[in-house]
Amino acid sequence: MTSPQTAERTDAPAPRAGARDSKPGVWGGAPLGSEWWRTAVIYQIYPRSFADSSGDGIGDLPGITSRLDDLRDLGIDAIWLSPFQRSPQKDAGYDVSDYCDVDPLFGTLSDFDLMLGAAHERGIRVIVDLVPNHSSDQHEWFQQALAAAPGSRERARYMFRDGKGVEGEVPPNNWESVFGGPAWTRVVEADGTPGQWYLHLFDSSQPDFDWSNDEVREEFRRILRFWLDRGVDGFRVDVAHGLVKAAGLPDYTPDPDAGSMGGEEADVPYWGQDGVHEVYRDWHLLMAEYEGDRALCAEAWMPTPEKTALWVRPDEMHQAFNFAYLETAWDAPALRAVIAESIAAYAAVGAPSTWVLSNHDVVRHASRLALTAENPQGHGIGPDSPGKPIPEVGLRRARAATTLMLALPGSAYLYQGEELGLPEVIDIPGDARQDPTWFRTNGERYGRDGCRVPIPWTADAPAYGFSPTGDAWLPQPAEWAHLARDVQAGDDDSTLSLYRALIAARRERGLGAGALEWLEGFGTDVVAFRNGDVTVIGNTGATAIALPDGIVIAASGPISSGELPADTTVWLAND
Repeated sequence: MTSPQTAERTDAPAPRAGARDSKPGVWGGAPLGSEWWRTAVIYQIYPRSFADSSGDGIGDLPGITSRLDDLRDLGIDAIWLSPFQRSPQKDAGYDVSDYCDVDPLFGTLSDFDLMLGAAHERGIRVIVDLVPNHSSDQHEWFQQALAAAPGSRERARYMFRDGKGVEGEVPPNNWESVFGGPAWTRVVEADGTPGQWYLHLFDSSQPDFDWSNDEVREEFRRILRFWLDRGVDGFRVDVAHGLVKAAGLPDYTPDPDAGSMGGEEADVPYWGQDGVHEVYRDWHLLMAEYEGDRALCAEAWMPTPEKTALWVRPDEMHQAFNFAYLETAWDAPALRAVIAESIAAYAAVGAPSTWVLSNHDVVRHASRLALTAENPQGHGIGPDSPGKPIPEVGLRRARAATTLMLALPGSAYLYQGEELGLPEVIDIPGDARQDPTWFRTNGERYGRDGCRVPIPWTADAPAYGFSPTGDAWLPQPAEWAHLARDVQAGDDDSTLSLYRALIAARRERGLGAGALEWLEGFGTDVVAFRNGDVTVIGNTGATAIALPDGIVIAASGPISSGELPADTTVWLAND
C-alpha cells in the first residue's frame, strides 16, 4: 500500500454575492435562488438523435418528454437542448430561420411547453440553445436584405461588404469558413448584376449578423425574453466567442493545427474580440430580471482556461465550456495541469469550473481517448482515418475519464449516449453523411456525423427503440444492440450503472461544491486528489499501482488485490 502525502489545496470558487447553500431534495439538489448551475450535472440532448415519437426517423420534442423518466433516474440536474427552432436544417438546426418558433420536424410550441413542464415536474431544469452569431439565409431579415439595396437598413443587419478588384470580384478579405472554403459569398443584385459579398463564418446558408447594429441587439433581447417568459432556465450560447469582428476586417490566416473553432494564441479578428463582452453584460442584466437563477453558458473556443474565464466574469455569463479540458489527452501530467489551471482561472473571476468530455461537435470520448493519430476538432473520423481506436481501450479509458471528471468541483456536462459508452460511429457511408463539413471539403473531412447517430434504447426494437418505424436519419451500427439502455439497466457492471452510481455519490457527498486537494506519492502516470471525504485516484499508465486503504465508493473497472489497474479510476471513502 502507498501512503499519499498532501501536496497542495485548490479551493472551489467562492460564491457570488447572494448565493445560497445547496440543499438536497429540491430541483435535483439545488433550490431556486441557489445558483444551481455552480454544481449541476447537465445532460445535452441532440433532439434529432434522442427519441423519435412520430416515426419519421428524426427525434422530436414529444420523444424527449417520453424519456424524461430515464433522465430523472440517471440523476441529472438539467438538460440542454441543441437547436429545435424553425430552420431549413442545412446545419442540423444551427441555421435558424425563426428564433421564436419550433421547427415542425420537432413538434410545436405546445409540445415544447409540455416538455418543459414535464421536466420541471421531475426536478430537471431546461437550457435551450441560442445561435446569435448567424441566422439562416431563409430568415426573414436576410431575405429582406437580399431584396434591398447596398447601404440599406436591411443589409446593415448582416455583414455585407463591397468586393475588391476592378469589378468587386474579389472577396473583401481572405477569411475561411469553419466548414472549409471561403467565408464570403457574392450576391446577385435585383437588376441581375453581381453585387456585394456577405460574411458567413460557417456555411454559406448561415450569414453572420452585424453586432455593431443596435437593431440586432434589440432583436436578441426580444428573443431571450420570449423563451425566459415561457420558463426556460437558461441558454447555451453558440459561438459565444464570435459575434463581434475586428474593425476593418483585416486578413487573417489561421493556424492549421489550432482547430477550426478557435484556439489560436494569436489575436483572431473574428474570435474573442473585446466588444463581445458588452453583449453578455447586457444579457446578464436582462437575465437578472427573472427569478430562479437563469443561466448563460458560453461555447467559447479559446486557447487557455484563463482566456475562457473572461466570458464568466461576475457581470457576464455564468458558465463556459471547458474545451481545454475536453481536448486533453488521457495523460496524467496533462490532466493535472489543465485541472489546476481551470480551477485557478475560474476561481479568479468567482465562477465555477465546468468539465466536459463529449458533445455534438467532437469525436465521442469512448473513441477519442484511444486515437493514435492527430484529429483536429471538427474533422471527425471515418473508414480511412489513421490511428483508429481499439473499442475496448476506448471504452475503458472513457469510463475512467468520466469517473475522474464527475469527482471534480464545479459543474459537469454529459452528452447523450455517453452514459451507454457509445463510441464514435466510423463506418457511415459517404452517401448517408449529412454534415456540411463533408460536402464543403469534398469528403476530405468526415465531420461530426459519427457522434450524432441516433442513440439506442431497446435492443430488440426497431431502430433500437429510437423510432417506432425503424427509420433513423443516420444509420445505426449493429453493435448498438448490446449497448442499448434496456440491456444495460439491469447490469450492475454496465456503463449506465456506473454513471448512475457516480452521479448519486457526487450529489450525496457534495463533490460539486467541494474543494480539490492534490495528493502525491502515486507516480507520474496517476492523477490523485481529495475532494471532501473522497479520495480519487486515476491511473493513466500501462501498469497497475498499489492503492491506499479505503472503502471503494465507485470504480470505473474491476479492482482486486489492493491494486488499481491501468486506465482505471477509483473513488475511496476517507471516513
